[in-house]
Amino acid sequence: MRSLNSPAAVDLKSLIRTAVPPGTTRVGSGHRSIQCNVNSSTNQATGISFGSGRARYEWQSACAILASKVESQQQDTQKSGADVVNGHATLDLVPVKDQSTSPATVPLKKPLSIADFSPAPLHGAQLRVAYQGVPGAYSEAAAGKAYPNCEAIPCDQFEVAFQAVELWLADRAVLPVENSLGGSIHRNYDLLLRHRLHIVGEVQLPVHHCLLALPGVRKEYLTRVISHPQALSQCEHTLTKLGLNVVREAVDDTAGAAEYIATNNLRDTAAIASARAAELYGMQILADGIQDDSGNVTRFVMLAREPIIPRTDRPFKTSIVFAHEKGTSVLFKVLSAFAFRNISLTKIESRPHRHRPIRLVDDANVGTAKHFEYMFYIDFEASMADVRAQNALSEVQEFTSFLRVLGSYPMDMTPWSPSSSGADD
Repeated sequence: MRSLNSPAAVDLKSLIRTAVPPGTTRVGSGHRSIQCNVNSSTNQATGISFGSGRARYEWQSACAILASKVESQQQDTQKSGADVVNGHATLDLVPVKDQSTSPATVPLKKPLSIADFSPAPLHGAQLRVAYQGVPGAYSEAAAGKAYPNCEAIPCDQFEVAFQAVELWLADRAVLPVENSLGGSIHRNYDLLLRHRLHIVGEVQLPVHHCLLALPGVRKEYLTRVISHPQALSQCEHTLTKLGLNVVREAVDDTAGAAEYIATNNLRDTAAIASARAAELYGMQILADGIQDDSGNVTRFVMLAREPIIPRTDRPFKTSIVFAHEKGTSVLFKVLSAFAFRNISLTKIESRPHRHRPIRLVDDANVGTAKHFEYMFYIDFEASMADVRAQNALSEVQEFTSFLRVLGSYPMDMTPWSPSSSGADD
């Protein structure tokens, strides 16, 4: 090979124009590109002079010299403790600060991971929990009982609470599904099917309603009472016994009713809400414990993006939803799958099928019969880790056209007795 210092050596500058974009040299396979400025006949990156000529092997030789230069730079960098990515040392070619004052450079940033969006906190510690309502709502109290020391995030609608978890704005959602007096909160059953969140727990709280009004207002001055529909239904008989000849109007939540009265200075309107709501919004309590039944309880479920691992070392509950294209005739077979294995059902709820509400049955003698199509929600006392539950669901799947497990989660086993604080919405 001819010497690179000979007059017939390769003109690297002209080769760069034809082989690679100006100012850039690709050095070896798997190495990052480095900037290489070439002035006249001297390559400042290597300190080697070039003459004329375009021998291909001499171009490869020049690249080999450049590659050896980069390898030696990488070895020096590795010795100095530089970061290594995919087996290669990173070259900090551009200093961030003036080297005359500080040799420090900005380290490579760590790639984002799922943990950067939603850390996995300890139980209740810095956990972001979405609930429907405003501060003072019963759902806020339920969130506090389910996750002590959590950061409660109010949402104006149930749908928003679901979306807050799905969009990583919250880690959990705590939402009511049934009340011992008012029955099921159907809206949340529909949302459980529409969204892909998982039930990871439950919490039950007793209900303790108060009749709230602005300071100085007397009961005989009232013309209407506002609250959540569930709260109004739970206090229906007591309001009548109090002799209140008032209009009863439904609003989004109990604490929101108290806030609305306080904000608008409504002296002819009362709210049904908690004692905490009275404290937060400067209301007075006209009547305490106005629920029709002192044993009134609301059940909440906790929702998360990922399910928890079912266990068998403590009581578990599992929630499912299923449907069958031939109507309700399959329901007996489904129930038998649980009864045969001695699995207790704690809840069964039916909701009309949203996309196929009516089923037509032709009968030559009678005519065409119309039946509602239903989705069935069932809660049963068993963990998905229990072989009995696995076999039961395997049998249920044979009878149904749709089956989904909403969650398998620990049962709320805390002792219960009527209390002065509770939950409803």
